[in-house]
Amino acid sequence: MSTLRIFDTATRSQREFEPVRPGHASIYLCGATPQSQPHIGHLRSGVAFDILRRWLSAQGYDVALVRNVTDIDDKILTKAAENNRPWWEWVSTYEREFTKAYNTLGVLPPSVEPRATGFVTQMVEYMQRLIDAGFAYAVPNGTAGGEDDSGSVYFDVAAWNATEGSDYGSLSGNRVEEMEQGETDNAGKRSPQDFALWKAAKPGEPSWPTPWGRGRPGWHLECSAMSTYYLGGEFDIHCGGLDLQFPHHENEIAQSHAAGDKFANYWMHNHWVTMAGEKMSKSLGNVLSIANMLEIVRPVELRYYLGSAHYRSVLEYSEAALTEAAAGYRRIEDFVGKFENVEKGEWTPAFEEAMNDDIAVPKALAEIHTTVRAGNKALSEGNREEAKRLAGAVRAMAAVLGFDPLDEQWKDSGEESGAEAALDVLVRAELERRTTARAEKDWATADAVRDRLAAAGITITDTADGPTWSLAD
Repeated sequence: MSTLRIFDTATRSQREFEPVRPGHASIYLCGATPQSQPHIGHLRSGVAFDILRRWLSAQGYDVALVRNVTDIDDKILTKAAENNRPWWEWVSTYEREFTKAYNTLGVLPPSVEPRATGFVTQMVEYMQRLIDAGFAYAVPNGTAGGEDDSGSVYFDVAAWNATEGSDYGSLSGNRVEEMEQGETDNAGKRSPQDFALWKAAKPGEPSWPTPWGRGRPGWHLECSAMSTYYLGGEFDIHCGGLDLQFPHHENEIAQSHAAGDKFANYWMHNHWVTMAGEKMSKSLGNVLSIANMLEIVRPVELRYYLGSAHYRSVLEYSEAALTEAAAGYRRIEDFVGKFENVEKGEWTPAFEEAMNDDIAVPKALAEIHTTVRAGNKALSEGNREEAKRLAGAVRAMAAVLGFDPLDEQWKDSGEESGAEAALDVLVRAELERRTTARAEKDWATADAVRDRLAAAGITITDTADGPTWSLAD
């Protein structure tokens, strides 16, 4: 029996997985910053590491997966202010959209999903540890651009880098003197390389009290506080997108090690979804929302597509690639559907070896399709018993990848998608009428549309990209 081998970004090598606690696997995944609608670039990470989690569970590990929500952030505050909405309402609206998208694609709920704003106490304690150790410093009394009773706290990169235990820059491969933190509030910093643990309060922004003045969390500190609170000062795997290596993950490592925590033993990074060779992002205007994708394929087919490439490889989006992946899934679905009450069997040795080879999903998928072809051949030869056995193996392997055709998650998914699409057409027509009425200052008609939809159990949310709708809980 082979052993799981993980490509560890920190060592740039494959290493056998040896958990901190035998029989247990602890994972921290950098989750969403809910500032707008989720797109397939966001969801690729969720699907990729859901497969990791499912494989560990299938191997008998008791898995604890922490996936955070960054619910306080410069971009969130900016978006909310631009749309004249409370920041907490804005982030909650899109957090629900992310949760809906995860559920739609069959991503298992995390063991816990902490929000950054719920961990201010732990962050204050973390900063105190760093200040006491000589690796952080406070800039109080508004000198960092905040209000008079505010204060910022910065991590002292030079002080940490001067210690024997420093490995700053090793994860990303950057040289310290060339690192740019990308922070706009730099007043009071001793060096441009230093990064904010705590940001001084500004007028109109949310803030919390600390011994060094009022302010709000710095992005990097949030994850160290949340991960170690739930998983301890040493845990197994830290996951996230490739673009988070620097500054986010590099800074997490520095502050955690400087505070005396061993932190993560393995680092796993998923690559991007690209379109026309460019990383999918809002700024490029090439965002493909989950809702738009589900007009082309079913949820299970989108799941299959997003998980089909190796997690460390670029997934280049095209509609042709999406529909080709959907056709591949349907070949699996059609084969399994030829049997009634087929139970999950055992995966093949080749599938196990593929999954233990740094979660090599393309190899695992090839083995599933090889098994499907063998099953169809057995059927054509009249050997239904052997074909059914192979169908059970296909179910077992597909379940690990999260798209078992007979799983309750995917039953009637096509019918539900069609019904939702039909409802979407009707609701959007009403929303267009409301938008036109508001533009013409016909408030009576606009309110009538809103009230009619509300009476039907439909909630409207006005966003920067126009109104969206959802079914009320």
